[in-house]
Amino acid sequence: MSIRVLVVDDSSFFRRIIRNILAKDDAFELVGEAKNGVEAVEMVSRLKPDLVTMDVEMPVMGGIAAVGAILEQLPVKILMLSSLTQKGAHFTLDALAAGAVDFLPKEIRGGEGVCDSFAQSLLAKLRQIHHLSVPQFKGRASTAKEDVRAGAVRTNSHRGSQHSFENDQLLMIGASTGGPAALQKVVPRIRAQFPIPVVIVQHMPAGFTSAFARRLGEHSAVGVCHAEDGMKLVAGHVYIAPGGMQLSVENENGQLLARIKEPNAEQIYRPCIDIALASVARSVGDGACAIIMTGMGADGREGARALKKAGGTIWAQDEASSVIYGMPMAIAKAGLADEILSLDRIIQLLSKARG
Repeated sequence: MSIRVLVVDDSSFFRRIIRNILAKDDAFELVGEAKNGVEAVEMVSRLKPDLVTMDVEMPVMGGIAAVGAILEQLPVKILMLSSLTQKGAHFTLDALAAGAVDFLPKEIRGGEGVCDSFAQSLLAKLRQIHHLSVPQFKGRASTAKEDVRAGAVRTNSHRGSQHSFENDQLLMIGASTGGPAALQKVVPRIRAQFPIPVVIVQHMPAGFTSAFARRLGEHSAVGVCHAEDGMKLVAGHVYIAPGGMQLSVENENGQLLARIKEPNAEQIYRPCIDIALASVARSVGDGACAIIMTGMGADGREGARALKKAGGTIWAQDEASSVIYGMPMAIAKAGLADEILSLDRIIQLLSKARG
């Protein structure tokens, strides 16, 4: 049976691009096209597609409002398609917080030509999110701002670790699909007095990570920085690995530093959790704790293996609270997880730690 897709974009040119991409793959069926969010809400209700590709900026009703309205009535998987501008990145993060599953930057050439890599990425991304469990229907998806204002974390029956971070030197968090929305819940709950630096490696393209760092910083007591080469890693601060680059951690005479380098051509993930964690294993060893969160694939497993061998602590997010139980499952199946924790429990533990 074909995967039924609704395309939502105010640009007839871009709708035609997506239509042509889908037409070349028998696995997909285009069931409709909408020019704005209002049309999208009506067509989702009537056509009940498996997937929706959603533009961010549209007249009448934009993509962010449309995501919220659609998820009010039907738990459908929504992929945001965003421009590579800072404004586009900002709106995309809002849409992910509202309940969209994932996003893909619009990368096309001028005229009628379509970037081959965009076509391949779009089809691959649609296949990935199609195989996810149907999103849990909660009436209305909450925003990151509402989560922060609420200031509360749901009770979880799995109490998990009592790790205090008092004897650690660094916390590293790795995430992919589902990570931006999850981290918008996690980081604002970290106290300004958090006893160690936090480095976050989130799979995200260049141009989005700086906007992501600003977004997290706007709602957090802890300082949030877009990591730069040579930057000192200090307690009470969160450092976001830049998209399109590779981050590693070095120890120079007891001072931890971020190192940012251009990726090699063969490196798929940019930034890569494995690369970052392997450097942490070398520079910090048993003074490091790593949390592997929601995401597709197994990035982080080999880096976690190196950190575990060096005496570090590894946590993995549980299946129930992960958008995609890929990366944390790889950690669990490899026997590397000291704890398997829900997102709520991770938030509880981080929110209690202070210097």
